[in-house]
Amino acid sequence: MRRRRLWRRRTRGVATVAALGLAVAVGAAGWLFDGHGGPSLAHTSAPRVTKVAFHAPPAPQDLQAALEKLAERYREPVGIAVTYVSQRWTAEVAGEEVFPQQSVSKLWVALSALQAVDRGAMSLQQKVVLTQDDRSVFNQPLASRIRGSKGYETTVYDLLRRALTESDNAANDKLIRELGGGGVVTRTLAEKGLDGLGVGETERDMQTRAAGLTWKPEYGLTWIWKTAREQLPDSVRDRALADYLANPPDGAKPAAITRSLAALKRGELLSPASTQVMLELMAECRTGGSRLRAGLPRGWSIAHKTGTGPDWRGASIGINDVGLVTAPDGKTFAVAVMMRQTRKPVPARLQLMQAVSRTLAAWWRDQGPAEEARQQVASIGSASETAR
Repeated sequence: MRRRRLWRRRTRGVATVAALGLAVAVGAAGWLFDGHGGPSLAHTSAPRVTKVAFHAPPAPQDLQAALEKLAERYREPVGIAVTYVSQRWTAEVAGEEVFPQQSVSKLWVALSALQAVDRGAMSLQQKVVLTQDDRSVFNQPLASRIRGSKGYETTVYDLLRRALTESDNAANDKLIRELGGGGVVTRTLAEKGLDGLGVGETERDMQTRAAGLTWKPEYGLTWIWKTAREQLPDSVRDRALADYLANPPDGAKPAAITRSLAALKRGELLSPASTQVMLELMAECRTGGSRLRAGLPRGWSIAHKTGTGPDWRGASIGINDVGLVTAPDGKTFAVAVMMRQTRKPVPARLQLMQAVSRTLAAWWRDQGPAEEARQQVASIGSASETAR
């Protein structure tokens, strides 16, 4: 009888494990293409993860030293962070300082939209109509499709795709309004425990105020916006930009960005289906081909988002690139390079970003395997101490 009871318990356990495996498989597959507005989520429940506070080991000293040397050679304030997704350590230079994100903040708008999809408050195929009132500033290819009184009809997925792959400001701003405002995005980040990230408001409101203007509907035509900006006294623009840099509403810490991207990659922020959608769109990013991507050796891949702010008095604001880079063996690192205000020529900026990519790839090639073994031994030791 005892053997029979044991056998029944074991078979029940096997069935439970099999069911869990099937659930994970369905969650991983998660979505199918519906042939219209993008992927159709078949499993939209948000991840129910019990977060455990894992000890993050210190970053490798040689990688940390190499990043510090790159920052020193640039001779301007720069933020650099590299987080190893699986081991969770972060090497950083000024990683806890706040830098303006510019269009990098579109990542967190997309995250909030996909969280709404997971909760059933929004769908990727949901129809959205953009009118003349939905125009934004600067880069907004979508605005050219808004014609006549009926506007332009598209989907939530199309807005996500345009915001992440083309950095379309009109698409991003419409997503924010569909969500209920920038405050909703901020609350989503807070609910997920993502500190050190700012979104603030729509691009058109933020960019207009940083230029010393107040938004008007006619500014949706970029030439009118730029003309109005050029007519402002230099002192007004100086003061507005200084206020923005002192407290950027889209400000974020480079290390907070890489830790958040690492959590996204580990599947801790969204459902498996929504995680896959976001990572695939980031991998299709068409901007910044000469930034982090250009420094990666053959066999590496990147899913990223760039940020590029305005130019004023010989300096550029918010020149950034952040993303997830994956080595040929599948190991993934979250990387951020951020420039608050740089007067360096464009080639020098690109060289720094490419140097960060090359430095990480060289570390992985030369020291990565040995370092990983050391970290595993250290984590085992840490776990033993905790058990005591």
